Amino acid sequence: MTHFRLWAALLGAIAAAWGGDGRAADELLLADAGHSEYTIIIPAAATAVEQTAARELQEHLAAVTGVRLPIIAEGQAVDGEKQDAKPATSEPGPQTGSAAGKRETKRILVGQCRGTAELLPELDAAALGADGVVVRTCGPDLILIGQGARGTLYAVYTFLEDIVGCRWWTSTESLLPHKPTLRIEPQNVGYAPQLQSREAFYRDAFDPVLAARLKLNGHFHGISDNYGGHLSFCGFVHTFYPLLPPAKYFSEHPEWYSEINGRRTTEHAQLCLTNDAMRRELTKNVLANLRNSPGAKFVSISQNDWHGRCECEACRAVEQEEGAPSGLMLRFVNAVAESVEREFPDVLVETLAYQYTREPPRVTKPRHNVIIRLCSIECSFVQTLADGPQNEKFKRDIEGWSKIAPQLFIWDYVTNFSNYILPHANLRVLAPNIRFFVDHHVTGLFEQGDAGSSVGDFVRMRAWVIAHLLWQPQRDAQALFREFLEGYYGPAAPHLQAYLDLIHDGAEQSGVYLRCFMNDTSGWLKLDRLNQATRLFEQAAQAVADDPVLAERVRRERLPLDHAWLQRYNALKRAAQMSDAEFLGPSDPQAAVEDFIRLCRQWKVGQYREGQAFENYEPTLRSRVRPPAPPPEQCRDLPPERWFDAQDNQFNLAGEGRWAELVDDPQASDGRAARMPGDHYEWAVQLRMGDDFVSTDRWRVYVCARVEARAADGPAMTMGIYDADAKRGVAHRSVAVSDAVGDQYRVFELGAHVLTKDTYLWAAPPKRPGEVTAVYIDRVFFVRQDADP
Repeated sequence: MTHFRLWAALLGAIAAAWGGDGRAADELLLADAGHSEYTIIIPAAATAVEQTAARELQEHLAAVTGVRLPIIAEGQAVDGEKQDAKPATSEPGPQTGSAAGKRETKRILVGQCRGTAELLPELDAAALGADGVVVRTCGPDLILIGQGARGTLYAVYTFLEDIVGCRWWTSTESLLPHKPTLRIEPQNVGYAPQLQSREAFYRDAFDPVLAARLKLNGHFHGISDNYGGHLSFCGFVHTFYPLLPPAKYFSEHPEWYSEINGRRTTEHAQLCLTNDAMRRELTKNVLANLRNSPGAKFVSISQNDWHGRCECEACRAVEQEEGAPSGLMLRFVNAVAESVEREFPDVLVETLAYQYTREPPRVTKPRHNVIIRLCSIECSFVQTLADGPQNEKFKRDIEGWSKIAPQLFIWDYVTNFSNYILPHANLRVLAPNIRFFVDHHVTGLFEQGDAGSSVGDFVRMRAWVIAHLLWQPQRDAQALFREFLEGYYGPAAPHLQAYLDLIHDGAEQSGVYLRCFMNDTSGWLKLDRLNQATRLFEQAAQAVADDPVLAERVRRERLPLDHAWLQRYNALKRAAQMSDAEFLGPSDPQAAVEDFIRLCRQWKVGQYREGQAFENYEPTLRSRVRPPAPPPEQCRDLPPERWFDAQDNQFNLAGEGRWAELVDDPQASDGRAARMPGDHYEWAVQLRMGDDFVSTDRWRVYVCARVEARAADGPAMTMGIYDADAKRGVAHRSVAVSDAVGDQYRVFELGAHVLTKDTYLWAAPPKRPGEVTAVYIDRVFFVRQDADP
């Protein structure tokens, strides 16, 4: 029986047991002006989760109505007679439901109670579907029950959220309505989620109680058994080397590892998947790990987080037969999974369809106990996966896998790992993509968000909305965003919505390929939109100025916008000057950086990018907005719009720390310069004009440089201009030692040119070790040709 037919049968049975039209005769009055006749009933042998569900119900109803309902184990309560048993939990508060005196029993039945079976004899809770819930009213009684360890708890949370109106925005911030009189309409709710594994990888969602309330159950949520537990892994992806550590095995068994360019290696390599001895040892280790992980539902057998697959003759032959490297991987994983099943028949074996294994194979299919986790890391997240032209290849891959995989999971990427604290315009694709996954038979979804950062781009709203969509993919995403904005930011909501619309329109109209690794927003968030965005945040702040809590929330959400200004401050300032445009960036960038750092620390930012602590980023932030140097002599009498300067803090350094580095230099115009040792000839210092540069004028280009040398003459450095779009050099100049040696910087001209966003200037040392010690680049400045000195 299909999932939906099963539900139709169950609902029909419930309706028949309940009454002809499937509706209770009257609404339930759970509380009346702070009093209640209801008792929470739990099974006589209630599980830890059922007890948690009853407590959560009790505490939330107490907060909403002011009355604390007693919790009584079934068998201690006598239907229709005096409730003479003590509550099964702590003593009730001063205002309790009447648990004494003669009255008609009114019950909230939580979990697998005998009373539930009597009222709904046809209901088979075990057949509801994974984590399925039932919320039913039968006469004066309310039934909250579900499937498995978490179902009853989820039924309670469904009731509290959808019917009572409770909202858990974050782990510490909730909205509980005030309803001393609480009336409940007749209920007939039955639901089981299509996604059995639901994971929103956000820092706050790691709080186990919040995760349970949002019905998340993935590996990293760490939910205790009292709250239903979670779906745990024995090893979580990229397990080849953890299972066969090179330090332990490579010296004796190099043939177990990749052959690359004719030699066996473990450097950014994988395993030789056609080696049967290697497979037997790996399988032995997998089984040992599972024996030490009794709660594990899954075990991961998956490639390392890089390329480097084996190129030996046997491996290449299998790949050729399969038409894709994934075929070789599947043959290997299927063999391990067969061994796992013999000892652990209930454990599923997961492997990745990732990077070089993303394309499905032509021959081999996954075993029935193998899960394929397809990864979307290469996709553009400004277009939907179903319809976006940028994502056609991924669409073909998921269509292929969905036809052959008995279980299909997804690893999806919903943040910018290169810089968490920047606007990332992907909110509009979240719901369509989740529905697209479900439509292709996906049953597990890992949404990798800003786990390392607490001040990313609306991370609290993202976690909340994604969790609701994972539970119920057909929810109206715009309604969810609107609900969070209004509930969490109050009167600021319309201005924040306008801001989100503004930046998403900008990304969509730009045609940007919005990866999950974006260094900055220059490709799609231009000066005019940054100005408009700043006005909208100012309006949002004004709307909540009299509420300190809401004002703080709005200020925190502005940090990614502030960061966009600071990260591109010089380029944006230059763009405004060149086009005579408005500039609403910080008037005092040094003070703005210090405020940004202070607030990030205050809100415990954590990481600014994946794996990188924010404190390591602070010097870079400060360096980007150093006070301007005095103008070069050639520009002292020119107005600002006729020339511009690029200091060392705007350079791109190739091979930083080896080919080039930024150093203190008292002779430099601002006390800092880029230094290149003289032992190579790489274009190690580069200045890219970038997406913020828009000009049709001709600009005369000057480079301020000097060298330290032991030689008296000969080549000291080369420099030039390159057009990356046209793939051609625009200018080139060699500089002799005699023209550049000494402590003083000299000015070298590269001619007048029409520059584009794809143009970049470069400088390189001469590869004369022992003769040229170092090359220093202080600044590059540009003068409009019609304003030449």
